Amino acid sequence: MAQNRDHGGNLDTALARFGGAHSDWVDLSTGINPVPYPVPRLAPEAWTALPDATATARLEAAARAFWNVPDHADVLAAPGASALIAQMPRLATAGSVAIPGPTYNEHAAAFQVHGWEVTQRGVAQVLVNPNNPDGRIWTIDDLKNDLRVIDESFCDVTPDASLMAQAAASGTVILKSFGKFWGLAGLRLGFAIGDPKLIGALRTMLGPWPVSGIALATGTAALSDPDWAAQTRARLAQDAARLDTIMAAKGASVVGGTDLFRLYDVDNATAWRDRLADAQIWSRIFPYSDTWLRLGLPAPHCWARIEAA
Repeated sequence: MAQNRDHGGNLDTALARFGGAHSDWVDLSTGINPVPYPVPRLAPEAWTALPDATATARLEAAARAFWNVPDHADVLAAPGASALIAQMPRLATAGSVAIPGPTYNEHAAAFQVHGWEVTQRGVAQVLVNPNNPDGRIWTIDDLKNDLRVIDESFCDVTPDASLMAQAAASGTVILKSFGKFWGLAGLRLGFAIGDPKLIGALRTMLGPWPVSGIALATGTAALSDPDWAAQTRARLAQDAARLDTIMAAKGASVVGGTDLFRLYDVDNATAWRDRLADAQIWSRIFPYSDTWLRLGLPAPHCWARIEAA
């Protein structure tokens, strides 16, 4: 039986239960940077023409430079990390896959749809680095299986923890999300980096023009702007510490997380979520824990509202 695909970002659920309009709510149920990269001015052709190979090559070159991709690893741009996660089980014959949890449930759901068995040990493994929701960091010593999928969707806040140096190894695919760190989740842009044989197979699966001209141009600009990235890491670290201080003052304890989301232990996670929801602030709880509450970081103008709630 496939896993229930519960996710953050389900603000419609909050509206149905607690009322209000989308504009009334502060959505902290995701781990998306609330201060997004400024979208550059785009040429009309980005909207009107089919994305060309030159624009794709520029984006993938920018990604290679930003993430220090090894020379022998391949880089593929895709319409979001989720689109890539759905294809991972197709890279090998169905068998057993090790997915240490609790973690992002979409990985197990995708493998189960394709006939894989999720077990403690397997011919394949999925590591979310840093892990969602507790922020666990994995190391090279944890890479042991024939097919290794490393989801680094939240690793851009902690680049030193990246396992990118292993990307060229046989059987390795590293997934990168653009929407979270750069705060442009609606753009739908992600990357698969790794074993050229596997990346080549993914390229065939996605078909022609998988990434829009808008995403190609915006992604190239953002990945070519290391100063913005450095400034953003510093701001996110300060904001994460500020949120921890607010929550600790109300009796929550920090379990972990990243600088894009924080995980807290509370006495009753559902009660905390509902109390915040009464103030039209949406948070994330989990079906496997009665005490874990996850909060993304608020936008700068929302801090007073968070503290009051």
